[in-house]
Amino acid sequence: MRKADAVAYFGGKSKLANALGVAPASVSQRGEFLPMLRAYQVERMTGGKLRVRKRVVAQIGRRV
Repeated sequence: MRKADAVAYFGGKSKLANALGVAPASVSQRGEFLPMLRAYQVERMTGGKLRVRKRVVAQIGRRV
């Protein structure tokens, strides 16, 4: 899941961080994508409006 999508949904980095129960710096320091655990957490919190895309996950895994 792209961080920008989650930030837009929640209305800002601070609001996303608050919803996830993490420091705003944790959100700001992330790259383009949310970590897998956080992405699934956001998917559940949004009732599936934001979804973890398996294809993107597979592509990210290949880069590492």
